[in-house]
Order: sequence, then structure tokens, then C-alpha cells
Amino acid sequence: MKKLSARRRHPMAALVVLLIALTLSGGLYAAFAPADKAQADDTAQSLAIEEGKKLYQVGCASCHGTGGQGSSDGPSLVGVGAAAVDFQVGTGRMPAATSQGPQVTKKKNIYSQAQIDQLAAYISSLGAGPAVPTANDYSPEGADIAKGGELFRTNCAQCHNFTGKGGALTHGKFAPSLDGVAPKHIYEAMQTGPQNMPSFPDTTLSQQNKKDIISYLNAVNGDQTDNPGGLELGGLGPVSEGLFAWIFGLGALIVLAVWVAARTAKAKKS
Repeated sequence: MKKLSARRRHPMAALVVLLIALTLSGGLYAAFAPADKAQADDTAQSLAIEEGKKLYQVGCASCHGTGGQGSSDGPSLVGVGAAAVDFQVGTGRMPAATSQGPQVTKKKNIYSQAQIDQLAAYISSLGAGPAVPTANDYSPEGADIAKGGELFRTNCAQCHNFTGKGGALTHGKFAPSLDGVAPKHIYEAMQTGPQNMPSFPDTTLSQQNKKDIISYLNAVNGDQTDNPGGLELGGLGPVSEGLFAWIFGLGALIVLAVWVAARTAKAKKS
């Protein structure tokens, strides 16, 4: 015991203990702290935000304000999220034309996907909002097409038609056709509710529900050689079908009535 106590009182004992503690703490930190990766991610995100801010100041600030706060010419972008930016800019709706009509329409996109991502990063830094979906979110794998059709007819067909062909709304507005729209943009539209469309967050339509709806639209608007239902008349529903019946059905009845009347008159003369 005396020898052990003497060793503890040795002048070098404290230095040895300190060196051991520093070695252990340094080793544990190096093993468990992903500092380099986190720093690299933060740097890349900061660069994306800076580049996105430059693009925003040139193409968006005149309507939405220098800080995204909005103005009389454009709504606030604080909290809209990256998904809204990816949809609006990716479909060419933004930047909007100078002479706006009842609603902003789809047009040729003027930004690359990398620039859109930078704009989305900057807008996301102004306030949290829906993120851009991943490919797995709208992949047809594991989707229920029948369920998607039921959900679409319940929530969407009133405006977009039961096969997504679009339809007219009030005051010159319209629900656009969904034929040929990228699945990612359909998902983002449901998430963010652009323009006249209500939003359907995951609390209203789950990620699986959105995937089912997108798979249904792909099925009814995809490449088909034959329509199992026969002549679809544009897939526009009862309007086109009623017009077809009115013109050809009623027209045939009128022709028949004229023919019968002529035959009757001829028979009386005979």
C-alpha cells in the first residue's frame, strides 16, 4: 500500500493520467464525430443558398420582394418550401409573363435543374416548407391503381375530369390536363396546392395515397393501343358523350321522322 501511495504521489503521475485521458477522448471523438462530412454538407448547402439568392434577385425579386416577403405583384414565398419552387419553376410557370391572364400557364422552362435546386435551397432558407419528393415517393412500385382511381375521382375529378383531361373553372380559370405531366410535378402539386388547387398534405393524402393516384393517371393516360371501353370521345366524360348523342342521335330521329312523313304523304296521294 505504501508503494502504491508513493507512486500516486510521483510528480509524473498527473501528467501520465492527463496524457491517457487526452488520448482516449481524442480517439473517441475521431471515431464518432463526422465533422468533415457535416462541414462539407454545410458548405455545399451554403453555396447553393448563395447561388440561389443571386438567381432570385435577378428573376424573382421584382414581384416577390427582395427577401421573399411578397408584394402587390406576387405572394410571399416564406414557408412555401422547395417543392413549390421545383414545381412552379420546373413547369415554366415561374417566372411569370409580364401580361398575366386569369392564371399562370405552363410554358418552356428557362432554368436548368441545378439552378432550380439552388433557387429551392434559397427559398427553403427563408422558412420551412414541403421538400422536393424523392423518386421513391412517386414510383409505381407498390402502388394500388384501383385505389388511386377511387381517390382521384373523389378528390380531383371535379376539376380535372375523371381521367385527368382538365376542365374549365370560373372567371376564365381552368384545371390543366394532367396528361404528360411528370409524376414528380403531380406529387408536388398535391403537396403545395398551386394557384386554384387546394393542397393535400400527408395528413390529408398520405404518401402512399399520392403514389396510388399518380399510378392511376399513368395507367389511364399512358401509351395504349386499344381502349377497352371503346371510343373514348377524348375522355371528356358526359359533355362530349351528350353532345355526340344530341347531334347524331337526335339528327337520326329527325331524318327518320322526315322520311316517315314523306312516305305517308306519298301513300295518301297514291
